[in-house]
Amino acid sequence: MGPKNLRCRGIENNPRMSSDSKDSWPAESGGVVNLGFARVDSARRERCGRPEVIFGQGKTAEEIARIASVIHAQEGHVLVTRVSQEQAAAIIIHHPEARYHARARCLTLGTMPEKHPDTASRPVGLLCAGTSDLPVAEEAAITLESFGRSVERIHDVGVAGIHRLLAEIDRIRSCAVLIVVAGMEGALPSAVAGLVEIPVIAVPTSVGYGASFGGLTALLGMVNSCANGVTVTNIDNGFGAACAADSILRLAERKQTIR
Repeated sequence: MGPKNLRCRGIENNPRMSSDSKDSWPAESGGVVNLGFARVDSARRERCGRPEVIFGQGKTAEEIARIASVIHAQEGHVLVTRVSQEQAAAIIIHHPEARYHARARCLTLGTMPEKHPDTASRPVGLLCAGTSDLPVAEEAAITLESFGRSVERIHDVGVAGIHRLLAEIDRIRSCAVLIVVAGMEGALPSAVAGLVEIPVIAVPTSVGYGASFGGLTALLGMVNSCANGVTVTNIDNGFGAACAADSILRLAERKQTIR
């Protein structure tokens, strides 16, 4: 089914939406709900396997709240990334049931999706080099949990104390996919990828002193890793890493279903 044939699935007959809200959210062809200031992609799940996620930075709290209302009515759960405490406080006035994850700078609304059947036994491993990298790591974690994935958090295992990493090697190898978050010189993903046979997604962070150049040093170090097959996201992009991990797992699950 092509994009032109996609409809705003679940909106017209969804009991969570009042008649007033339906009138204020006209649906366009192609699976779009036009709010005037934003065109909400109501067909994202059908095309890409995941619902639209709201990027909060640069939006007003009212804009986020209105977009979230549309997605929540259709999906039952909403994830908003890059949300400040001030934005969150204002959004919660509109949606009192929303939860703000301060360290991750994320806000969730509605019930978390049920866990995928296979994800508990083989979760996504989330390795964080240092405590300063946790905001990016937690953005990835909250995103994964919003996609119904289990997360094995393994914190503070940077290369400055490599014994900390080696002590967790059994937990690391039991995971299905690894997201490795690091700043400074960005060496951790290379060290990890040389110890495992599972996919490694590296996330450079902007943590570091002057010559880290806001994460550019870590980014270049990861891109130039001599460990084969390391995938690298943009600087501080925990959300993107989580999406990549989810896509890898969904592909594996699809192959299992075909068999």
